[in-house]
Amino acid sequence: MDLTLPTPEATHRFGERLARLLRAGDLVLLQGGLGAGKTTLAQGIGAGLRVRGHVASPTFIIARTHRPLGDGPWLVHVDAYRLGSLDELEALDLDTSLEESVTVVEWGEGLAEVLSDDRLEIALDRPHGGIEDGSQELVDDAPRRATVTARGDRWAGVDLEVLREGP
Repeated sequence: MDLTLPTPEATHRFGERLARLLRAGDLVLLQGGLGAGKTTLAQGIGAGLRVRGHVASPTFIIARTHRPLGDGPWLVHVDAYRLGSLDELEALDLDTSLEESVTVVEWGEGLAEVLSDDRLEIALDRPHGGIEDGSQELVDDAPRRATVTARGDRWAGVDLEVLREGP
């Protein structure tokens, strides 16, 4: 499924809607370039799950755990950007908390898929525009595109159309 997210706020709201579908044991892999909206989406998921603390990019500490305010699942937010191997991913022991938490992994493509056959993969794309010297820079006010791919039995029959923002 493809979605257009016209603003960072729309990306956050998309995360909140996604959180309504998520339950303990779910794995969400976020991919996209710098500034594409991965952390904004993770913040929306955290808001929708009603977790404690500010959901921020875990770039330097690799993984952050957020407890729920109520009875919901924990959120484990991982930034795999600095991980160089499957051994480094396994050293985080994510599989020990996977069943009790919603695990969101930024930059996990090509690495974190081994955590579960059942997962959502969300690719975020933010347009770039050329400038006079031929280099590329992010276009601040351009909408992002999100492509959501459901993998595994967990997502069979789940209506992902509820992720679209209504009128």
